[in-house]
Amino acid sequence: MDNQNEVVLTRTSEIARKTNETDIKLAFAIDGTGQSDLETNVPFLNHMLDLFAKHGQFNLKVNAIGDIEIDDHHTVEDIGICLGQAFKEALGDKKGIKRYASVFIPMDEALAQVVIDISNRPHLEYRAVYPTAVVGSFDTQLVHEFLWKFALEARITLHVIVHYGQNTHHMIEAIFKALARALDEATTIDPRVQGVPSTKGVL
Repeated sequence: MDNQNEVVLTRTSEIARKTNETDIKLAFAIDGTGQSDLETNVPFLNHMLDLFAKHGQFNLKVNAIGDIEIDDHHTVEDIGICLGQAFKEALGDKKGIKRYASVFIPMDEALAQVVIDISNRPHLEYRAVYPTAVVGSFDTQLVHEFLWKFALEARITLHVIVHYGQNTHHMIEAIFKALARALDEATTIDPRVQGVPSTKGVL
């Protein structure tokens, strides 16, 4: 086994974060098999994270307790923070990665696009207008909160565009699937890349 493969196989991280609002333990592997073990008290987010793991071929374990008696905001936001931190830590020095990805994912009538640059420059552009403000009991504003905190902590440039759709669930699901596929592509090791893919020499 060469050294590059050894690096790939160790791209994992574990994060623990406890505040007065949430208590989260999260384990993440970039080079996984799409396995998830999710225990949060936000069922819709569980569903989205399960899709994220499956379609990105990541392994993801989350155990989260939050103050949902207030609302889901703190739990969703803090899981986004932890996942972003875990992604950044697991990725390591970024040597050999493709860095960029652009992915379109349809979900029935909805079409989402996610474009990313693993740039060390956190930024979110988010273009999505949903026909409903909630999915079940889940506030759609929290999609933005999750994505922004993930991008900030992962230190990636993230553009999310929902081109069209009629069903809010489908639109959000397409985002999470596209995010997973884009991250999978951008973190893939390209044997042609020497060091990090930047003329600066660092990412």
